[in-house]
Amino acid sequence: MTGPRLPRARGEVSAAVLDRLAGKPVPLPGRTALTGGDPYGEDLQLALYALYELHYRGFEGVDDRLEWDPELLRLRADVEDGFLAALTADAPSGGTAAEALADLLVEPPGGRGSVSHFLLRAGEPWQVKEYVALRSLYHLKEADPHLWVVPRLHGRAKAGMVAIEYDEFGAGRAEDVHARLFADLMVDLGLDPAYGTYLDAAPADVLAVVTMMSLFGLHRARRGALVGHFAAVEVTSSPGAARMADALRRCGAGPAAQRFYDEHVEADAVHEQLVRREVVQGLLADEPEREADLVFGVHATTFLEDRLGARLLDSWQRGRTALRAG
Repeated sequence: MTGPRLPRARGEVSAAVLDRLAGKPVPLPGRTALTGGDPYGEDLQLALYALYELHYRGFEGVDDRLEWDPELLRLRADVEDGFLAALTADAPSGGTAAEALADLLVEPPGGRGSVSHFLLRAGEPWQVKEYVALRSLYHLKEADPHLWVVPRLHGRAKAGMVAIEYDEFGAGRAEDVHARLFADLMVDLGLDPAYGTYLDAAPADVLAVVTMMSLFGLHRARRGALVGHFAAVEVTSSPGAARMADALRRCGAGPAAQRFYDEHVEADAVHEQLVRREVVQGLLADEPEREADLVFGVHATTFLEDRLGARLLDSWQRGRTALRAG
């Protein structure tokens, strides 16, 4: 399977990474060169996204051996350190896992700041299409980052995680794989369903949501944070999916577009209970010392999703596109 084409650079760091992936013998920046760079910014987030993508489908024309290139891994570690430091400083801290998950069920008054509430109430078809295009960076590899945690869990947590993932991957039916359903949704909306098509159009706030999953998934030491992230997604998915399904119906989308979100309304209501009772409780029973990291994963997810939501709503409420032009 051929990966997407390399994206366009957004700064000196991403330019160096992309040149190296393209086979050019350019030097990579050292740690000191990253000082002062915005860990949530376009340049560093694209560099990190591209480096992580080597562990998924890679890129067209890029040597697969670069996945484990020591210099690229060194640079990736430096960018990761800055990203993690920023998330640790900016995401709320403290509390128990039960408190963090309970907070997820409290929605803002009137749905203020919620993308799904906005799209349901007032979203125009072009805004729904933009949202789907941007979310495709994750949904076309939906659940893939979470699989990395499976060999790092055991007992109840592992069994619960695999049960949920089995559903995410279509319960043995290729046509029901959630990434496939999302591709069908995109076709229904007149979007290009090819993997990675909208990478150049995605602002850094979109990239950060995806890179965070890969960062947690690729590091065994962050298995608690990945479980926290996964729990946050599953707990909030069902009500948000219901609103998105209704928003698509209101905009006149076809049945394939509606099916993706309708599927998540039912499936994720079940997954929420599994992730709470088996995955979260199972992990904490085996490794109670992981609770702080699990809570961090919940809060970091909420923080980045809120940043993304604010970015999208600010653009749309001004009547502007949320897609990058360059």
